[in-house]
Amino acid sequence: MTDIYKPEGFIIDTPENREHTSTLSGLEYALSAGLILEGRVTLCDGEHNLIVDMGSCRGIIPRSEAAYSIDGSEVRDIALITRVGKPVCFKVTHIEHTDGGAKIILSRRLAQMECFENYVSNLASGDVIDAKITHIEPFGCFCDIGCGIISLLPVDCISVSRITHPKDRFSSGERIKCAVKQNDTVTGRISLTHKELLGTWEENAALFCAGETAAGIIRSIEPYGIFVELTPNLAGLAEWCEGAEVGRGAAVYIKSIIPEKMKIKLVIVDSNFPSASIAKKPSYYISEGRIDIWRYSPELCEKTVITDFTEL
Repeated sequence: MTDIYKPEGFIIDTPENREHTSTLSGLEYALSAGLILEGRVTLCDGEHNLIVDMGSCRGIIPRSEAAYSIDGSEVRDIALITRVGKPVCFKVTHIEHTDGGAKIILSRRLAQMECFENYVSNLASGDVIDAKITHIEPFGCFCDIGCGIISLLPVDCISVSRITHPKDRFSSGERIKCAVKQNDTVTGRISLTHKELLGTWEENAALFCAGETAAGIIRSIEPYGIFVELTPNLAGLAEWCEGAEVGRGAAVYIKSIIPEKMKIKLVIVDSNFPSASIAKKPSYYISEGRIDIWRYSPELCEKTVITDFTEL
């Protein structure tokens, strides 16, 4: 049932969606069955109605039906204008037959309301879900978690390895996995987290061995050393090296891996190449289901790093 409540853009190219949006009979069926479909907005007119590409038919989302506000606040015009060129979800509410074909009246608001009531409002802390990044700010990423309903992924929840800006990790439009951190049933606001899906310290450290030389990204330079990210959830401390710059790629020699201290000691061999050449898509150790308790630190480590979703 919840498979239909995906971030906008997930179903637009599916055979089922194309079948129902490409013909008048398909749209009539969608109207009678109450289906949620997707189409691409081609125009926002002077009255801020959204015009949707429906093949031979004209699809219109009236301004009043363009978005569902969970807290009852008015939808801003900028939220409508920025939908142009992008997929939107909708339900067919009326088909008006004309001499020139048919005018299809659509509602994004009803699709979002159904998604919220049947899916979003039932999400619990630790649930692993699909998300799509809609835009990025220094403090975090705004993510579509279903039918255009937006939640925030704070920058400090993106990965264990600290980054200066979410753009260091993601780009707008990227599809990712997230876990629900908190679901405020009073305000309807949901906060997300991502780092718990990227593996524990031991799982990431197992990808490397002492004596190897690996590629990493310099994340911070401190008086006592340089932190180099080996994976999004694993960083090591390198000895100070002249010419090192935050955000640059680095080749590092792995001196030692110490699980009981949760440390990796490194030596920078080269730090003169762009990080984009080694940046990777997230590798998920958890991609579905639900997390109750996630322990990042090794069992034998004195320092304990745990996320207990049952207490959030």
